[in-house]
Amino acid sequence: MYYYTPMTYPIPKEIQSVIDTLQKHGHEAYLVGGCVRDLVIGRKPKDWDVTTNAKPDEIQGMFEETFYTNEFGTVGVVLDTEDKNLKIVEVTPYRTESAYSDKRRPDSVSFSESIEEDLARRDFTINAIAYDSSKGQIVDPYKGHDDLKRHVIRAVGIAQDRFEEDGLRLMRALRFVAELNFALDTETAEAIQKKSHVLQHVSKERIRDELVRILQSDQPVVALMLAAKLDILKYIVPDIVQGIDVAQNHAHSFDVFEHLMRTMQHAADKKWTLEMRLAGLFHDVAKPKTRRWSEEKQEWTFYGHDVVGSRVTEHALKELRFSREIVERVVKLVRWHMFFSDPDKITLSAVRRIISNVGEENVWDLLNLRICDRVGTGRPKEQPFRFRKYKAMVEQALRDPISVKMLKINGTILMDEFHVKAGPRIGWILNSLLEEVLDDPKKNSREYLDSRVNELISLSDDDLRKLGEAGKTEREKREGREIKNIMDKYHVQ
Repeated sequence: MYYYTPMTYPIPKEIQSVIDTLQKHGHEAYLVGGCVRDLVIGRKPKDWDVTTNAKPDEIQGMFEETFYTNEFGTVGVVLDTEDKNLKIVEVTPYRTESAYSDKRRPDSVSFSESIEEDLARRDFTINAIAYDSSKGQIVDPYKGHDDLKRHVIRAVGIAQDRFEEDGLRLMRALRFVAELNFALDTETAEAIQKKSHVLQHVSKERIRDELVRILQSDQPVVALMLAAKLDILKYIVPDIVQGIDVAQNHAHSFDVFEHLMRTMQHAADKKWTLEMRLAGLFHDVAKPKTRRWSEEKQEWTFYGHDVVGSRVTEHALKELRFSREIVERVVKLVRWHMFFSDPDKITLSAVRRIISNVGEENVWDLLNLRICDRVGTGRPKEQPFRFRKYKAMVEQALRDPISVKMLKINGTILMDEFHVKAGPRIGWILNSLLEEVLDDPKKNSREYLDSRVNELISLSDDDLRKLGEAGKTEREKREGREIKNIMDKYHVQ
């Protein structure tokens, strides 16, 4: 056994109270798993797991509020604290596991009296470390502490056996590479490649959850490119693998696969949403299916890859059991990512149609996807003039227009309630009211507007026309100033 006493790690008093209670009742108690790993590398743990030689009924007898609703013996101890991360601590008896005949979960779980047996069942050495915070002592039979210092992911015991037991460990290894910026141990990497097929036995939901954690890490590109190299990406997102070695046209420096990886990674670099990262991963997924050689252009073309890609994306995300909301949003981004090419040749009405298709709630993500797409081609500049022009036009299309529709009174009310006859007087009255409201938005109330209408309807046509035309002129000036401000904001004309 590999015991030693390192420096003392900071443990929240609530967690230490659980350790102390177990030990005061004559039981062993250790922190274990991810929280120990995080303490060693200097990260703040998100979750705290305790393991002990006490049995579930004994654990429940020591604490006031607990719950126990699983087959693994884990007891949730509810603590009196306002900190949500410390509200519930999972306390699990030492245990051993039988064979994994379904490649997903052990056929049976038995309680053990030995911390060594408990650590032996774990996946990677960096997760097979126990810490007795009362003594400040580490239990580390597989030298996971050394691996943490070396930044290495290494399987516990015989690597191929660990992956045969649970195929999800193949993805977990890659996820730790992405999350921790570690490297795979050579033997572990070879075992992943040899046992890649075991991932076929893992449920789509579990694969999805690991993929999400990979995508939400700082370096998803490292994990997914490694997954391709080790032959497991084809079991996660098979359509993405089709882009390997598929050359593109002169605008691209990379094949389709690497372009997808770099586009996705830029979304991660920007800390953008999961949907943005998925859209980056899938936006050109159909290029291998739509690639054709153009004799005229003497280069590859990919006509319709956005339309075909949206269908491929929808199928892939549904296969992975993503929520309907995520599927719909990512599919829209993939479908419309080729929205327009030349801002000097499009109109605001065309921009409004794009907004209508993708949804106002998604349009800025669509523009951000264009940034990722550009960076993914190998071009370093994020926002050239053309892209700034896109953004200005989108902001123009989204802004509330300055018009009489802003008023809380309209032509129908003027005719029905004030008996103004249909004709130019209605427009003059509304434009006159709009000028007042633009100067003082508080005047946009029925009480004030009604009182002003009663005054305005007594005016002659000539006087009312002058007021109305003055209001219309002021509205047009304001409209022009707002549009100029938008153009200046993006440094375009």
